[in-house]
Amino acid sequence: MRTRACPTTHRTASYPRPARCANPRHVSAAPDIEILHRDEALVVIAKPSGLAVHKGWAKADHYAMTATRDALGQWVYPVHRLDQATSGALLFALSPELAEALAAQFRAHTIEKRYLALVRGVPPEALLIDRPLARDKGAELLPARTSVRRLWIFERRYSLVEARPESGRQHQIRRHLKGATHPLIGDVRYGKGDHNRLFRDRFGLHRLALHAARLSFDHPVSGERLTVAAPVPEDLAGPLRAMGCPESALAP
Repeated sequence: MRTRACPTTHRTASYPRPARCANPRHVSAAPDIEILHRDEALVVIAKPSGLAVHKGWAKADHYAMTATRDALGQWVYPVHRLDQATSGALLFALSPELAEALAAQFRAHTIEKRYLALVRGVPPEALLIDRPLARDKGAELLPARTSVRRLWIFERRYSLVEARPESGRQHQIRRHLKGATHPLIGDVRYGKGDHNRLFRDRFGLHRLALHAARLSFDHPVSGERLTVAAPVPEDLAGPLRAMGCPESALAP
């Protein structure tokens, strides 16, 4: 098994800044794209929190797909999604055929995904959430399972957990943890405003506390099992360290 875990040789490419416009105050600064792994078939980037994957999923100034395309100088094809507010390992294929081969692994649930999340409350050391979810209100319920493991407790009221979704429903981790009475910190949709404000004021946490730390999948060309790790970015790692979180809990 090969593991890529952010060595110093990572390529970091700057996304070109947009042309001047009549009201430049409404154009955000273009992000840099950190490449965690690249080969002839695929690329995995470290998506920052706040960057949407592509135009179909959000309206924004910049998108991970176009930024990655421009960094590589070639078309890339999305295989899965991360919420705009979530950071971490994001996989693109370099052809439509390879994208379909990788997407088939997601549908078959053979791709392993590991997330880190800061939540309210103290869940059990190990927890399996098996609760069907619907894409929209009133829609068909679909099977959804998330395995949760507690990593660290803060002030006996909050916890850093590992979440491993076995399916890929929209907002699955956020919805499952909310349903288990452990909503994520920084979640403006499913979380609690008073807890979000507390962490903004005390620790400068201004984002959703959810990070896609690791992806494991079969390479669509070689068939080799490939693991790509995305270190926790500073906008989440910094507040966690300020809380006293041990470095071992932050390992991707």
